[in-house]
Amino acid sequence: MELRDYLRGLRRHWIAIVLMVVLGIGVGYGWTLLQTPVYEASASGFVASRQAEDVGTSIAGDSLARSKVASYLDIGGWRVVAEQTIDELGLDTTPEALVTRVAVTNTPDTVILRVTATGPSPIEARDLAETWIRSMSTAIDNLEGDGTPGSSPVTIIPGDAASLPSDPIFPNVQTALLVGGILGLGFGIAFALIRTVSDRRVRAGDDVESKTGVAVVGSIPITDGLNAESRLLEASAGKQKGGGFAVAESLRALRTNLQFMDVDHPPRTIVVTSPLPGDGKSTIACNLALTLAASGRTVVLIDGDLRRSMVAKTMGLPGGAGLTDVLSARATLSDVLQRTPRSPNLLVLAAGSIPPNPSEILGSERMNALLADLASHATVIVDAPPLLPVTDGAVLTHQADGALLVVSIGKTTYDLVDKALDTLEKARGRALGIVLNKVPLRGLDSSPYSYEYRREYGSASKLENADEVPYQAAPIDLDGVFGDPSNDNDGGAEAKRVRARRS
Repeated sequence: MELRDYLRGLRRHWIAIVLMVVLGIGVGYGWTLLQTPVYEASASGFVASRQAEDVGTSIAGDSLARSKVASYLDIGGWRVVAEQTIDELGLDTTPEALVTRVAVTNTPDTVILRVTATGPSPIEARDLAETWIRSMSTAIDNLEGDGTPGSSPVTIIPGDAASLPSDPIFPNVQTALLVGGILGLGFGIAFALIRTVSDRRVRAGDDVESKTGVAVVGSIPITDGLNAESRLLEASAGKQKGGGFAVAESLRALRTNLQFMDVDHPPRTIVVTSPLPGDGKSTIACNLALTLAASGRTVVLIDGDLRRSMVAKTMGLPGGAGLTDVLSARATLSDVLQRTPRSPNLLVLAAGSIPPNPSEILGSERMNALLADLASHATVIVDAPPLLPVTDGAVLTHQADGALLVVSIGKTTYDLVDKALDTLEKARGRALGIVLNKVPLRGLDSSPYSYEYRREYGSASKLENADEVPYQAAPIDLDGVFGDPSNDNDGGAEAKRVRARRS
């Protein structure tokens, strides 16, 4: 994978990344609600000696007080100070635990001691800081004096009283939200990259060609005009902007690629299949046949899906008799071939009666001869069943010039594509190319070519008359359309040459 693939994966999963960030922020905020708040209050004390009347004694006392500061800092962490504080405040805790909640510091070059205490409430933090100062003074009197208040030569005089804190120092809501958002972003990016690396679905034509070695010959955009109720592209769709025009142009591009695929031996019998059902092979087969017929050539569309036939229904034609009746000699080709009002150059051969052994019928010599005879006079498009569930598609591809493999963007996986191509190879069939179906017109998986730009480039008058052939209903005369098969000067000889080339 290249850098652009990772960036594309991040863009594709941006919603998941945003949700992860929001979730991380929510978890961070919820964590703050579950924590016990901690408030901090500070009180100050002044280390001083007893008052002296003369200056000399006062200076000596001040020097003595400065020398005692370091010792008093150590006394501030003694157990006896904690016990005195617990007794005075009536706290339900141990001296060891209480000492961890108090810090005694000294401002350099001063005799000021600052006691910083923490507590679960503002009042408890304030009371603890002030009481700790008094407990230190009591402990000093017991050590250096006779135990009575003020008996020590140097003591701690309470100074600045502690004020009630307004906000807790823990938890910090802003920090928790920031950390939660960053963690959520990290998890979101990791999720997106993992999904991108593990995603085996077909996304882009370049990736398909590099991973399968088979060329992408067409990209059919997704549009609301083609759905389960209406599978054929309307004639006016190619004259208007939007999805209909994009599909019409993509089908013309597919037609052009088929025409120039092999100049010396262009494919005359083309099987349209897919790895699994639901990829839109029947819709593409019918619309491709109409597009080929619109260029003026004779096209025969055969419904080779004898298990789930869709061609007759899609084309709006009766499907009572068709291919199976011709192969079983219950009807002649001229009896079951049907014209469609959508194009005078298109002949449709429905599936006919559903047989119990579709694979054997499609692989028969009669089927091979029928395809060869039709291919000698027209371009044959065969709608075949999917390759993986049944073997019918591979059997038909073996008898045809090749197959177009239809895959759905964002649905078909590369594993299915590889299995389908392997099935064709084992059946000694040829993959003419891959057709990407349901390609988005916009977004990450859209085609880099703008169909709208192509629509604006051409003139309206030319587009309105493009690929339009007036329909004239006429009876089907096989001798007139295909020639006399018994005459070696016309299609009969050509059909023999087609069969010989395939064999």
